[in-house]
Amino acid sequence: MSSVVQKLGRFLFCPAIRFAYLTELGFMNHMSDEAFTLREYRYRTGKPLNLKNPQAFNEKLQWLKVHDHNPEYTKMVDKYAAKQYAAEKIGADHIIPTLGVWSTFDEIDFDALPEQFVLKCTHDSGGLVICRDKTQFDKAAARRKIEKYLKRKYFYEHREWPYKDVQPQILGKQYMQDGDQKSLVDYKFYCFNGVPRYLYVSRGMENHATAKIGFLNLDWTFAPFGRTDYRPLSELPPKPQRYEEMLEFARKFSEGIPFLRVDLYEINGKVYFGELTFTPCAGAMPFDPPQADLEVGRLLDISGRMQ
Repeated sequence: MSSVVQKLGRFLFCPAIRFAYLTELGFMNHMSDEAFTLREYRYRTGKPLNLKNPQAFNEKLQWLKVHDHNPEYTKMVDKYAAKQYAAEKIGADHIIPTLGVWSTFDEIDFDALPEQFVLKCTHDSGGLVICRDKTQFDKAAARRKIEKYLKRKYFYEHREWPYKDVQPQILGKQYMQDGDQKSLVDYKFYCFNGVPRYLYVSRGMENHATAKIGFLNLDWTFAPFGRTDYRPLSELPPKPQRYEEMLEFARKFSEGIPFLRVDLYEINGKVYFGELTFTPCAGAMPFDPPQADLEVGRLLDISGRMQ
């Protein structure tokens, strides 16, 4: 059976794939956020979404997607605006330097860029190009990827409200390396109303097929759950030297917010800001075991907002 026939079969007989494809083409843009969210959640998880009395972590994130529209969230997820926002919270010395911001790929003066750099779209997830050696840089491939992602109407893919009004731009950042490690380690703190409760450590996230993730308790032991969409860490990673400072920053960013994931790096002994996320996996994280969805959900209190 040819790959074309296989793809056609999946499209015809798998509602989740069909829905995602039609969403990408814009056929679902007319739906209300609530109607879209109810349908997408069922297709992605195989379960009905309870928006009237949400209990699980993913359900509560879906409720927040539909109802929590704080205008400040927009600049918090904008990859460019978030740098200034973060600098005001934790200081400019903890922000990875900006090399430029452009509206189109043709505006970038590559001759003016250093030998190593990072390009990232400001409005989405995945629009990323890393250059470690300018002499080997494939500019044509970078153009194809960046221009493809610039065209994405990211808000409509999962109706994550904070992204709705983010202006698509290209952000150039300084390439950062921790010692001789080619890939940075991500420390992603799960915070509930200003209180970090878990974090996960991820390695090699530029290649999702080989990346590894491990959820940890704050005492730096493995948490009793993980994710099914990534390989788990086989051993406990080294604890960051500036771990307590990371916790302090996570508290500052998440104060007064029902849930916020705060992403940080430790590079050569110093903490740097990564990004802020309101709905990991767009509110459909595949927990392992599945009951962890309910256990983590107990930490997310939205009762005051539902009144």
